[in-house]
Amino acid sequence: MLNVFDITQFGAVGDGVTDCTRAVQAALDVASKCSGKVVVPPGKYMVAGLKMYGEGVCLEGCSSWSFRNPGSSVFVLNRDDVDCLIDISGAFGCTIKGMSMIGSKKGENIHGVKLYWPAYNGGGQEDTPTIDDCRIGEFSGDGLHFDHVWCFSVRHSMIYGNGGAGLLISGWDAFIIDNWFTNNKGGGIKNCGYVASITATGNRVEWNKTGGFIFERGDSFNFTGNFFDRTFGPALELGSDEGVVNLATCTGNIFRRGGAYETEPHSDKFRSCHMMLNHCTACVFTGNTMKVGEGDGAVPPISPDYGVIMKNCETCILKDNVMRDGSLVENLILENNENCSIENNIGYLFVKK
Repeated sequence: MLNVFDITQFGAVGDGVTDCTRAVQAALDVASKCSGKVVVPPGKYMVAGLKMYGEGVCLEGCSSWSFRNPGSSVFVLNRDDVDCLIDISGAFGCTIKGMSMIGSKKGENIHGVKLYWPAYNGGGQEDTPTIDDCRIGEFSGDGLHFDHVWCFSVRHSMIYGNGGAGLLISGWDAFIIDNWFTNNKGGGIKNCGYVASITATGNRVEWNKTGGFIFERGDSFNFTGNFFDRTFGPALELGSDEGVVNLATCTGNIFRRGGAYETEPHSDKFRSCHMMLNHCTACVFTGNTMKVGEGDGAVPPISPDYGVIMKNCETCILKDNVMRDGSLVENLILENNENCSIENNIGYLFVKK
């Protein structure tokens, strides 16, 4: 087909040795002129600093990755003097599907996929990128770095082992569905500015340092049916002393083994918790379950010390959550909340036998 382009036809060689950056970029350049698809056959391609642009371009590989294996169509970062593996700023409506991307821990603060504008609506229209069925990890920066993004989706992907966040966001209108955020040093998902209109459903969020979902400021969040497991900090952290989170619903989530620490306890003891709610307004937290736990293989420490820390909140509901063996010290810490409904949060503390 005239609008489907195989990178090997442009000279890319998937031998894990040859620098394929120019070949892959040539395919992307041609596809940008016709809303085309760039196909990545099975192989390991060494690349860096790629640029996607134009309208409706698709980069698609042969998905077959597992937790430990990158699978078939693999891009490997081979330089440490770039800021990302793929820059999609200006690639409106683009899709990256079925790809594995490996950062190899190269350089400092190098991201996997980057979208950046200096201000909101920097491109003059909705960015609307889709990341689907991808495995993105081992970057020194963020797995996905979306700064001033407008409308995007991340689906069915594994984002792991990055030096920054799995997904760093400032911007609006996100659908984050059925992903695996694991072992990212900067947290599973974190804001880097104002964030609004976020739907996060059915994600597994595990073993992330700093925290699971971290939104210090923003508006309109829907967290439903996520599984937070063994987080080294609050599994869900909304609001801060510097910012407010307004209008959020958190329901039907599991919180297990949150608030852990690796070697030394947290300097702020309250960070050993499942949920940290600070300066939230018009938020509902209901129908969630929480339980303490150890590391895999019964490796201590057991965590967390606290279940829910809720302070400086206004017009919020914390109701009908279950905390059987919910924490070690106190299931609820409530401070300076106004016009809030807090009831029927049942359970008891864990006692080691």
